[in-house]
Amino acid sequence: MESKTPTTKEVKVEFTGLIRVFNDGSVERLFAPPHVPPTPEDPETGVASKDIKIPANTNLSARLYLPKLTNNNHHIPLLVYFHGGGFCVESAFSVLNHRYMNTLASQAQVIIVSVEYRLAPEHPLPTAYEDCWTALNWAVSLSDPWLATHADLNKLFIGGDSAGGNIVHNIAMRAGQESLDKVKILGAFLSHPYFLDDENNQLEMDYMYKIWDFVYPTAPGGFNNHMINPTGVGAPRLSALGCSRVLVVVAEKDELRDGAVRYTDALKKSGFQGVVELLEVQGEGHCFHMSNPDTDNAKLVFKRLVTFLTNS
Repeated sequence: MESKTPTTKEVKVEFTGLIRVFNDGSVERLFAPPHVPPTPEDPETGVASKDIKIPANTNLSARLYLPKLTNNNHHIPLLVYFHGGGFCVESAFSVLNHRYMNTLASQAQVIIVSVEYRLAPEHPLPTAYEDCWTALNWAVSLSDPWLATHADLNKLFIGGDSAGGNIVHNIAMRAGQESLDKVKILGAFLSHPYFLDDENNQLEMDYMYKIWDFVYPTAPGGFNNHMINPTGVGAPRLSALGCSRVLVVVAEKDELRDGAVRYTDALKKSGFQGVVELLEVQGEGHCFHMSNPDTDNAKLVFKRLVTFLTNS
């Protein structure tokens, strides 16, 4: 007997305010800040940006940011950045991320590769992890003229917010095990990272657990998988993290705050040979510095990120 084709379009899965999936397979992203084009010179910061395809994988692209350079800083740190959005929304090309990268490139005087990785559910995890590893390897190959001319690979950083912070951890772990074209990651910042662990209150965090199942339905161990629970039983040793410095940023009112603090404490106790720092901002929620970048607390985060990128 032939299966019947649905005659009406119905919602199959929905996460309020985030994403909606229909029974015909189509996807509506409810959180979708508008995309903005790159700029030859940002009017507020003077940062130049451009979009590129990553030749190693034609499905991947990125936005590059180059700050105005003085005569004595033609070789500057390189930051490879992974945006947030629960692995299923947001973009390197959104107005929020574009504004954020312009500010960071200008204030820290770093060249940035902001990665446009593929999203779930069309591309469930581990696709995003593989895309970001590919993008990092492409970045350190210095194939783009901006990177070849200006990037100092002795000052290589990776960074990300929320799901992007989770990606940072997993990329740094992989860099501790696999060769990155003979280049070492100097520093990694994880801002409001998306982690689940054995001490989370699953009832209060139900939304976050369901998102993980949605974006990685085949994850071995489910939410105990080491990619979302890096301190769980059987997870690789945190001491193997492949970088020299780590900065974790959390916010007091973020429901992911406690897991990120436990991750920081576990990293400090793991035998990791690098420097681990924690910045906690009081009175704020998840990724507040991106949506409200002009507040005093947001400026505090930017200042700390700039210090991390310039004094490491």
